[in-house]
Amino acid sequence: MLLPILLVLASGMCHAVWSMFTKRSLNKSIFLWAIMMVSTVLLLPVLIRELWTQPMAGGAYALLLLSVALQALYSWLLSRTYELGDLSQIYPVMRGTSTLLIPLIGVLFLGESLSLYGWIGICGMLCGFAVLSGLFSRTKSAASRNPGYTPILMALLVGLCTTCYVFVDKLNLQHISPLALLEVTNIGFVAGLTPAVLSARKLREEWQRNKFTILLGSLLNPGSYLLFLFALQQAPLAHISPLREVGTIFATFLGILLLKEQQGLRRIICSVVIFCGILLVGVWG
Repeated sequence: MLLPILLVLASGMCHAVWSMFTKRSLNKSIFLWAIMMVSTVLLLPVLIRELWTQPMAGGAYALLLLSVALQALYSWLLSRTYELGDLSQIYPVMRGTSTLLIPLIGVLFLGESLSLYGWIGICGMLCGFAVLSGLFSRTKSAASRNPGYTPILMALLVGLCTTCYVFVDKLNLQHISPLALLEVTNIGFVAGLTPAVLSARKLREEWQRNKFTILLGSLLNPGSYLLFLFALQQAPLAHISPLREVGTIFATFLGILLLKEQQGLRRIICSVVIFCGILLVGVWG
């Protein structure tokens, strides 16, 4: 069990770093599109070869198409969310939403139950989300600096989309290798951003300004999810998924220390509370 844990922790760290690069970029859609294109081109022969030599049933192809569609929606939502909110504000919400929603859906619609620790975790996450949204801003000046609830709502949608594609990709791993599945998700991700890239026409400007971080992000972005897919092959989703969200704390520190975002102490505390809530729900809930 040690290896999948290490893989998941590394995945969370990589995800936080490329997210920080994205927030620092000029055009979020172009930057995200650029960092995905390298791995998309390199892995295309892997996908073609595997689909050619190992044909699948019709239902399996339908699941792959669903993964492509979810990734396209995810990439568009992600670029918009990074444009609207601070990294230290939106990242904990994006990463914590799935752990919040899945148990609530189970309780409300599937007749499942949560332990006391699970309910404590849920309450902690909700409080963290509320504070990050600015709901408890004490002064008018603080409220005027807050861009409203839109960044938090967008981050919640990103988290919901993440929840959906992780479940679909867990099923896809029964029919396809992690590398080939990564290429499928890459294609969907790039497809979702291509219209915005074509309309902006600023790819050269983004490359000249951020070529180093684009190249580094092209390794960290697909690499973070590939590490997670390898971990999924060796351990149950419910056991390892919460650990990946240690990136919430790391991303918050990156936003505050490197991007100089405001409300540092408050957001650090919120990120720690949300991560602890994730652990309570995922491990003991």
